[in-house]
Amino acid sequence: MNTEHSWTTTPVTARLLRGALDVEHTDRGVLPHRLPATARRQIPDAQLAMAQSQPSGVRLAFRTGATTVELDVIATKRVYPGTPPRPDGVYELLVDGRLTGRAVAPDGDVLTVDLATGAGHTRPGPVRTLRFTGLPAHDKDVEIWLPHDEATRLVALRTDAPVHVPPPGGRKVWLHHGSSISHGSNAATPTGTWPARAAALGGVELVNLGFSGSALLDPFTARAMRDCPADLISVKIGINLVNLDLMRSRAFGPAVDGFLDTLREGHPDTPLLVVSPIHCPIHENTPGPSAPDPGALREGRLRFVAAGDPAETAAGKLTLGTIREELARIVGRRATTDPHLHHLNGLDLYGAADHAELPLPDALHPDAATHRLIGERFARLSFADGGPLAVGTA
Repeated sequence: MNTEHSWTTTPVTARLLRGALDVEHTDRGVLPHRLPATARRQIPDAQLAMAQSQPSGVRLAFRTGATTVELDVIATKRVYPGTPPRPDGVYELLVDGRLTGRAVAPDGDVLTVDLATGAGHTRPGPVRTLRFTGLPAHDKDVEIWLPHDEATRLVALRTDAPVHVPPPGGRKVWLHHGSSISHGSNAATPTGTWPARAAALGGVELVNLGFSGSALLDPFTARAMRDCPADLISVKIGINLVNLDLMRSRAFGPAVDGFLDTLREGHPDTPLLVVSPIHCPIHENTPGPSAPDPGALREGRLRFVAAGDPAETAAGKLTLGTIREELARIVGRRATTDPHLHHLNGLDLYGAADHAELPLPDALHPDAATHRLIGERFARLSFADGGPLAVGTA
């Protein structure tokens, strides 16, 4: 730590965090969670446990006259043997909503995950200090967005002027749930995920419950959303149900109804948007599961293929095409008695023509440019005047 300043150390508490549903105080720092403890106790697999601890959309928010900010963190670096090294997670500092600085923690805890079994083990690593300098000296709102796909323990926050909890900004809270695409897989920065981009354009406060590999209509996720304060809600359903080959068509419709019923218990009149899957060629007409492409792995690349058989759809296996049709039907039926329920076809966010121009690099996840495109389209179709989540409708 540089000692040229007179430092103020501010404890990191839930009052300074936005976008987290829970905060765990550990002997190695504060760990934000995007699911509450009641839900975490019911998580059946390591994938969701890991995904919900990765702070997509979570940011420190405070008001200060400081010109220098230091944040001590322990980042969790993921290693998948046989695949290329993952890029370091990015921390972004915004001043009054404008990007002012970026930093990375070059090392930290190391989580090694076996792609075949999902088993993992963690090796503890060091605390690293992120330093942001040259901030304007006047009072200002500061946000530090944490890496969207890198779990981070927050050890200490230091500034060269006092920190205050900002008053409520008056913006509507948008609660969103989805898959790795909503989580931000293959986005380059935390403010570059499509939900973060859409929230910035729509002028709303984001709570992002996008969980890689884990948008599976889990009842505990629905209950967490039911109990979370929100002015606007969206759920993006489909891709994970296919690429995990989790359920058949007989179970899918009732599971969607049950998920929406639970949301309505806590948010009976809140604008609620159901979003179907974006275009993904490998699963448009071919059911799951998805699997890593062995040929690509031999070349040191990660790419996915569909391991199902299109003929199996006759037995009820799900494809993206069948899911889109069923979601439109379910929302249409429910909307006759729920005027605040709406549907958005995911192909309007990213369709076949977009794939021709901006293909999915690993056959499942959009790149940074496509995240930007999806975010801009979502904001235009949903948050603009007349849209289902228009701020004036809440």
